[in-house]
Amino acid sequence: MKTFPILIAATALVAAGGCTKKAGDAGAASGNVSSAPTVAVAAPASGDWSEAVAPTAAGGFVMGNPNAKVKLVEYGSMTCPHCGEFEKTGAKPLIDNYVRTGKVSWEFRNFVRDPYDLAASLVARCNGAKSFFGLTRALYSSQGDWVAKLQTAPPKETEALQALPPAQQFTAIGKMAGFPQFAALRGVPVAKAETCLADTKEVDRLVQMNSDAVSQYNIPGTPSFLVNGTLLAETATWETLEPKLKTALAG
Repeated sequence: MKTFPILIAATALVAAGGCTKKAGDAGAASGNVSSAPTVAVAAPASGDWSEAVAPTAAGGFVMGNPNAKVKLVEYGSMTCPHCGEFEKTGAKPLIDNYVRTGKVSWEFRNFVRDPYDLAASLVARCNGAKSFFGLTRALYSSQGDWVAKLQTAPPKETEALQALPPAQQFTAIGKMAGFPQFAALRGVPVAKAETCLADTKEVDRLVQMNSDAVSQYNIPGTPSFLVNGTLLAETATWETLEPKLKTALAG
């Protein structure tokens, strides 16, 4: 398994809450990290493209028409309150007004800031494409609750994480946050959630996604957005992102 930042820094990172930095202008992205689905995506019989969700070669999950004129990519962190606010205020209008119609596809790529973030991401991704966006939404909705559990965990429990093998650290974090029970209430059996929390290959994938995000796009913070492969500046809110989508659609 690839090396991940030491756990002792996790509490400070989660508590800080500052997950968005002011993004500078960025050029077009390299084509090495594709937004294309790894499986064929058929048009939904209902005509509602938000029903189509598939994994992508970049490691994310994309909702919508793979041939949409505008391809939106979000880099988001599960412990980031700004990302939670975007989910609360932006996800519904984004889906209702742009994704359902097939005009915009929306890919979410996890950008992990700390081990707690990584554990939550493992749970969100546990059941694959069919429930990724639903679990992500639920984790953001309850973010304050499970982050508080982690922040208020007894110091001895937090310190004990340091002594665990890497394959066991995220399982322990998940139990501290109550993730297996959380997942079970949303259709993911406890045993499966625990297996996902111990999945070192998926941990490696998430770490690689971070590395790709930094090397390909110089991601400055979360949430960050790409439109048709270009990193947008200062678009951490729905109010600032929507005009960029309209401009891209009109172009």
